[in-house]
Amino acid sequence: MEPGVLCGGCFCGAVRYAVQAVFDAGYCHCSICRRISGAGAVCWFSVREEHFRVTRGHPQALHSSEHFTRYFCGACGTHLYGTDDLPPPPKVGSRLVSAMLGTLDEPELVPPRIHQWWSSRMRWYGDAAGLPTFDTGRISHPDERPVRS
Repeated sequence: MEPGVLCGGCFCGAVRYAVQAVFDAGYCHCSICRRISGAGAVCWFSVREEHFRVTRGHPQALHSSEHFTRYFCGACGTHLYGTDDLPPPPKVGSRLVSAMLGTLDEPELVPPRIHQWWSSRMRWYGDAAGLPTFDTGRISHPDERPVRS
């Protein structure tokens, strides 16, 4: 891998991509991202269009709104990235590709920096920091956990 290049792909490996020069990263709380992912919020990162390339496979497209197209693996269904269908923002100078942070091979290298669509968040989202934590998939019965005040 070239220095400064991050790689990622879908769950089954049919689609792979490479990026350089991450532009931004954050959480999106919009209702479309929640529906597409099945999660309360998604983590994404963006790169300029010229810094993103698919290196293997052929992602399928889904126009999820009048201004955004999402791409996913046709074999395993992983939502990989999306592109803005509007002209590039003048302050950025390029279209941005927003990729799902969890599809990176090394997602720890790109920490989220913002919350987007915060006004659309699930109201309980801010309480997540105080929840019990478990280091593995083995969790205690809900009746056996400490009660939060």
